[in-house]
Amino acid sequence: MDIAVAGMVYDAVDITSSFHAEKSLQYPLLSDVGGVNVNKLGILNEKYAEGSNLFGIPHPGVMYIDGDGIIRAKYAIPGYRQRPPFGPLLEHIKGLLGQ
Repeated sequence: MDIAVAGMVYDAVDITSSFHAEKSLQYPLLSDVGGVNVNKLGILNEKYAEGSNLFGIPHPGVMYIDGDGIIRAKYAIPGYRQRPPFGPLLEHIKGLLGQ
């Protein structure tokens, strides 16, 4: 099963690039300043109003996007302190792939 991983943050490109290098991440880290993609994906954390320094952050989560760019699975958790468990997520994706 070939799956590529990428992360997305709401920080500016220079901050994102510095963090990526500092942590030696082995996957792309995308910058979504202003939450444009967060809004399009329907994962905006509505707790923070426009004008807040936290406006634009998403609900933490994971998405599986297939090779045609279609979102096949989306998992999000309301709080920022937790993340979806990867075991059930991986099993669901394997099921989508027929594995």
